[in-house]
Amino acid sequence: MLFPSIDKLVEQVESKYTLVTVASKRARQLREQNDLQLDKPKARKFVGQSLEELITGKIVYENPEVRKA
Repeated sequence: MLFPSIDKLVEQVESKYTLVTVASKRARQLREQNDLQLDKPKARKFVGQSLEELITGKIVYENPEVRKA
């Protein structure tokens, strides 16, 4: 079984496509800035670490269109 679960992650964002975008942007930030928000990540790769941050609530996705309303 994968950790974190894709089903749990999709609950935090609008769709699986948004999840991919959020995870990839955060992974790029981790690679460039090395500012991991987790103490002991299970994943070694940046994408996995970004998904762990999302599931634990260390990073939060906000829809920019909802924020405007």
